[in-house]
Amino acid sequence: MLTNQEVNRLKGIVLDCLGKAGIILQTHEIQQMEITDFGLGQIESTGLQVVVYENNERYCAKELILLPKQTCPEHYHPPINGSPGKQETFRCRWGEVYLYIPGVPASRPKATPPATRLDFYRVWHEVILKPGNQFTILPGTLHWFQSGPEGAVVSEFSSTSRDETDVFTDPSIRRTD
Repeated sequence: MLTNQEVNRLKGIVLDCLGKAGIILQTHEIQQMEITDFGLGQIESTGLQVVVYENNERYCAKELILLPKQTCPEHYHPPINGSPGKQETFRCRWGEVYLYIPGVPASRPKATPPATRLDFYRVWHEVILKPGNQFTILPGTLHWFQSGPEGAVVSEFSSTSRDETDVFTDPSIRRTD
C-alpha cells in the first residue's frame, strides 16, 4: 500500500505531466485522483494514475497519466449485465504510448514490461500513439500499454467504466482495493 507521502509525490509528478499537456484540474479532481500499483507494490514500473471527469450509465471520460515507462498491465473489459463490456477510445495528449492488442506481433516492440511479470503479457501487436493520435479498443479485447521515456497523458472516452470488473491475465493484480 502506498503511503500518503508517496501519493503526494506521485500527484506532483502527475500534475507536472498534465501541465505539459495543457490540462488543468479542479481541486476536487486532484483530491479524487486514483493512484494504483495494481497491488504489486511496484508503482514506478506497473501502475496507473487516473482522473475521472464523468462516469455514468451511458459514458465515461477520464485522463490516464503514466509515469516514464510505466505499464498498465494486460487486461480486458468483460460483458456485464447484458452489455458487451467497455469500449474505449484513447487519445494521446502528451508523451508517447505503446498500446498492445491482438494481431501480428511487433518484431521489435518499443515497450518492455517488467521482467518478473513477462509471462502475463500475451498480445504484442503494437500501436504507437503520439499527441493527437487516437485508437479505439473494442469490448472484450485483450490489451495493455506503456508510456514512453517521458511519461504520457491519455484522454479516455468510453462507455460506462466498471474498473472493478476488469479481467487481468496476471492473477496477482488487484485493480481496486
